[in-house]
Amino acid sequence: MAREALTARAPDLAAKKLTVDDVASSDSWTPGSAALLSRMVENLVDNAIVHNDEGGWIRICTGHGGVEALLVVETGGRVLDQEQVDRLTQPFERLGADRTGSERGSGLGLSIVAAIVAAHGGRLDLLARPEGGLRARVLLPAAGEDA
Repeated sequence: MAREALTARAPDLAAKKLTVDDVASSDSWTPGSAALLSRMVENLVDNAIVHNDEGGWIRICTGHGGVEALLVVETGGRVLDQEQVDRLTQPFERLGADRTGSERGSGLGLSIVAAIVAAHGGRLDLLARPEGGLRARVLLPAAGEDA
């Protein structure tokens, strides 16, 4: 799903001159709604593109560790305040003064991600990177051996 989301957004990536680093990822499977999980991934990738600096970077990693499937979407950019980042999963919550719909989104993307993660029994961690940018980490229950 991560590869598909990136491929579908190749024109947006190119328009902002973003570099994508697919870090030693491995396939990871989780049970659940393919449509919702796809939307979750798409929203994280969209967020990484829209709220990135021109010429910036996006790093995506997928993997699994025992009972959990992992997705990490990380970007560089300006230094963010962790207290503000902690509120980004609330509907219409945005960084900065712009709190309504604009070309930079409506403030619903990460709240939708959080709802999908919760519906699938997972956890979403958002971290303001000390160097700037955001790290979004999704942990979901891993699918069994027969998935």
